[in-house]
Amino acid sequence: LAELAIAATDLAEILGMAIGIQLLTGLPLIWGVSITVLDTFLFLLLQRLGMRKMEAFIIALIAIIGISFLIVIIMAKPVLSEVATGLIPSMPNNTALFIAIGIIGATVMPHNRYLHSGIVQTRAFGLDLPSKREALRLATWDSTIALMFALTINASILILAAAAFYTVGQNDVAEIDKAHLLLEPLLGSSLAPVLFGVALLCAGLN
Repeated sequence: LAELAIAATDLAEILGMAIGIQLLTGLPLIWGVSITVLDTFLFLLLQRLGMRKMEAFIIALIAIIGISFLIVIIMAKPVLSEVATGLIPSMPNNTALFIAIGIIGATVMPHNRYLHSGIVQTRAFGLDLPSKREALRLATWDSTIALMFALTINASILILAAAAFYTVGQNDVAEIDKAHLLLEPLLGSSLAPVLFGVALLCAGLN
């Protein structure tokens, strides 16, 4: 059941990367999905090179995602006071509730829990109790930092959606490809949709 849950939740990553490839290159979605098969071999290679190499690669992907969204958000020029207000938890309607559940579900997924458990076991610690406690302490930091990055990226997506679409009355943007198409005319920059596509591709790969 755990493996089925991992396979089901990984579909979001496969489709996310495939859509990112489609937005950047124009390739059909089925080709994008086929290219994501190469991810498996890439990560097997990185695993053979050592866990630290894989961690460095993942950190680089997170940095690309963060920088891409930061640039697009700066282009969108959100009102900072409204951004600060939005960070205060609130539930104005049922739609907001579904969005909140979706964000939590997209971040705290079963495979993330198993992934972090697996990473703990790869660290070269002794079998005595102090060593195990040290491994768990570092793993807690690792998981917390990863979830904070996820929070930041999810918040960036919401801020971008509010600043770029909602403020100009585009309240019906429900699909990624439509958001991608609207970014250039709304923000007045051809770089914005490219950065959006790059961030999406890296998020799926990550």
